[in-house]
Amino acid sequence: MSKQLQEAYIVAATRTPIGKAPRGMFRNTRPDDLLVRVLQAALGQVPGLDPRVIEDAIVGCSFPEAEQGLNVARMAVLLAGLPKSVGGATVNRYCASGLTAVAMAADRIRTGEAQCMIAAGTESMSLVPMMGHWPSINPIAVADENIGMAYGMGLTAEKVAEQWKVSREDQDRFAWASHQKAIAGQLAGEFVAETTPIEIVERSADLTSGEVSEKRRWVAQDEGARSDSSLEALAQLRPVFAAKGSVTAGNSSQTSDGAGALILASEDIVKRFGLTPLARFVSFAVRGVPPEIMGIGPKEAIPAALKSAGLSLNQIDWIELNEAFAAQSLAVMRDLELDPQRVNPIGGAIALGHPLGATGAIRSATVVHALRRRDLRYGMVTMCVGTGMGAAGIFERV
Repeated sequence: MSKQLQEAYIVAATRTPIGKAPRGMFRNTRPDDLLVRVLQAALGQVPGLDPRVIEDAIVGCSFPEAEQGLNVARMAVLLAGLPKSVGGATVNRYCASGLTAVAMAADRIRTGEAQCMIAAGTESMSLVPMMGHWPSINPIAVADENIGMAYGMGLTAEKVAEQWKVSREDQDRFAWASHQKAIAGQLAGEFVAETTPIEIVERSADLTSGEVSEKRRWVAQDEGARSDSSLEALAQLRPVFAAKGSVTAGNSSQTSDGAGALILASEDIVKRFGLTPLARFVSFAVRGVPPEIMGIGPKEAIPAALKSAGLSLNQIDWIELNEAFAAQSLAVMRDLELDPQRVNPIGGAIALGHPLGATGAIRSATVVHALRRRDLRYGMVTMCVGTGMGAAGIFERV
């Protein structure tokens, strides 16, 4: 006998500001400390919830080693002061790690295996570089039939730009618009509800006296958006992945540091503790594509998520399409005929940053709060994923 699924509701959602890597505001801040802070902040959004009913924490991280290793999920749960009965698991689906964590937590609730879960993501690209400290790719991955697995992300963007005929001018225009929307969003206070301020502690030693001085400051705004960005400045940047290419540092996502966290609960938990849901988790889908054109992944994942939800594209009011590269974002938008007005209305990763495994959780917080702030119904988070995948998750305001 089949069991009817129950609903999974998001009852808390928050994120850190996003810092630029490797020399930005979080350059010396541990990613597990960022995660601890958002876990505590998410719990602070639901003061009536008994944390003892939380059963597990699923945390996305693209390179779970060093400062974000040792099962960072469980480590952060303990450091955040949650009950020791709360478990922790770290998951990796590269750029979709955080969104996958949300989907996995929701599924545990929807199947009745859990009643309250944490979903989160954290990443420091300042402390743990792209590919990690000691990458070791299987030699078979560079064989002719698998060569796409070994392509750098920038090269895959060049392949997409070439195949989908996305011009350099269009990429730069898209990048400039991302900065413009992000700056406007910051000035309008669009990010305030979703963002948890972080205290940065900086220490320096005087080698002569042996004294250590300490400076503390609070940060509450994403670091990457540039008010001085211009089409002229973007046009001057050289391609960085192919000599005659069109993908530059200016029309690519920024390397970043950050964390995000959500608390999901069943209807029973919502009623028992008098919680006010922010949104309902509707559906999730992931699809694979050829690794050498990994950026086109959302083109396959979005229709799958819509079908699972029983929705049409024109019902989605807000789309957080992760801007890994302007080239792949534009290719996806054109192929699926996405309404530009609904895609990243307050900027995307080119301006705001892309802390890899944390991005899915961060952008889930963005869309959940945006739906409520603007009285919209359905929102989507979607992204391309390294080695050739796309992921998409749909939320409904309640």
